[in-house]
Amino acid sequence: MSDAGPPIGLEALEARVRDDLGCISYPDANWIPERTGPDGHTALDVLVIGGGQGGLAIAHALKRARIERVRIVDRAPEGREGPWMTYARMPTLRSPKQVNGPDLDIPSLTFRAWFVAQHGEVRWVELNKIWKEDWAAYLLWLRRVLEIRIENGVSAERISPLVSGDLISVDLVETGSGARETVFARKVVIATGIESPGKWWTPPEIAALDRKYWAHASEDIDFESLKGRRVAVLGAGASAFDNAATALEAGAARVTVCCRREELQRVQPFKWLSFPGFLGHFAELDDPWRWRFMNHLLTLREAFPKETWERTARHDAFELLTGAPWLSCDVRDGRVEIVTPKRKLEADFLIVGTGFDIDLAAVPEFSDIAAHAALWRDRFQPPAGEENPRLGRYPYLDPTYAFQEREPGTAGWLRHVRLFTFGATLSFGPSGSSINAMKFAVPRLVSGIVRDLFTEDVAQHWDSLKAYDLPEFLFPGEDGQAAPQKPVIGRMA
Repeated sequence: MSDAGPPIGLEALEARVRDDLGCISYPDANWIPERTGPDGHTALDVLVIGGGQGGLAIAHALKRARIERVRIVDRAPEGREGPWMTYARMPTLRSPKQVNGPDLDIPSLTFRAWFVAQHGEVRWVELNKIWKEDWAAYLLWLRRVLEIRIENGVSAERISPLVSGDLISVDLVETGSGARETVFARKVVIATGIESPGKWWTPPEIAALDRKYWAHASEDIDFESLKGRRVAVLGAGASAFDNAATALEAGAARVTVCCRREELQRVQPFKWLSFPGFLGHFAELDDPWRWRFMNHLLTLREAFPKETWERTARHDAFELLTGAPWLSCDVRDGRVEIVTPKRKLEADFLIVGTGFDIDLAAVPEFSDIAAHAALWRDRFQPPAGEENPRLGRYPYLDPTYAFQEREPGTAGWLRHVRLFTFGATLSFGPSGSSINAMKFAVPRLVSGIVRDLFTEDVAQHWDSLKAYDLPEFLFPGEDGQAAPQKPVIGRMA
């Protein structure tokens, strides 16, 4: 892709995609026996919950593995899957532009190929980071060119085992009409990014206030209504600063960002771990090493890029208070009074950028899973000095992202449900909500599904092998036509 000529256009790129997919289509056999659900219909081989970048990449890999009975559902409208066009308030991705993920290492499916086909190589060289709108458009293009059908406006309400048999029952609801459907699947993959399993966390002293005075950074916020008003933001991560910048750009009179740390986190440890050894094999480390690494990384949190800092710091109305956790928040005379160790603040509106808390029980559709799934605190006791109750709430997943039983013999059905979200981080490192780890993580997960679907049907495959009698060639006359006269060997003409 070093040619600096004119862009080839998407039509030409899509022709190349079709050729590339054809070149790697081997083997292409339909190999999975059908299972019948209790409703009398053929059960799904896999149900994928979530049609954002993770669900899309998994669907791509399942298709390449010739797993055809697959449904993908997403509660959001088409084009609004994931955070990119909703609560992601940064202009660009934080990952470097060279990152590749849902393409699964097919060059013609990479973001770079998509971008260069439309804008040319020179524009690619000039590009700093990927604009979030471009990334969202690229994901929609992948969905179309790979012919992956995603059912939008459909959410999963409950994931449960059948009373008998190995199928998983999932209640689906159309968000518009409210129409309900129960589907049965051999395998379920939860691929909802950072948004499960748990909840966006808000300190109780803020949650107790009238909602007209505050919003979480993950929610819809009317930033135009903040023009001329004083805004206080709690949090020191990229999301908190992105929301602060958006308020400043909307004309807020003052935006004060408060964080409990005395210094901002300016070192980005997740840049260090972006190498094949860590991304591909972190999950193979023993529990003490996995805990040690992730306890360090998740306690440090991610630093935000310099573009985020510059976006906020260039405004005269911006103020940063470090070492300033909010000790109390009270509404007086239509404004919020905030007490910090540094000083008191007054604000007209609060934005909470305090991140996500892992809690299986907080998600209604996970109620049956939460009752039986093993957490890290059930399997590992960290050494003195490395305790972290927050990390102990992460699910303890098997090597292919499947849930495991807390008590042996009580919930074997959990092995059929895989978690490809931020909740997989302690077991796998960056994976379920990470673009740069996707090329390592998705093949691991899908390989586990392929293994299970094969081994669970091994008796049927054995019977199929014994019954297989297709000859490689036919003897004369076996095709139903008259046999030609056989030559007489040894006769001279």
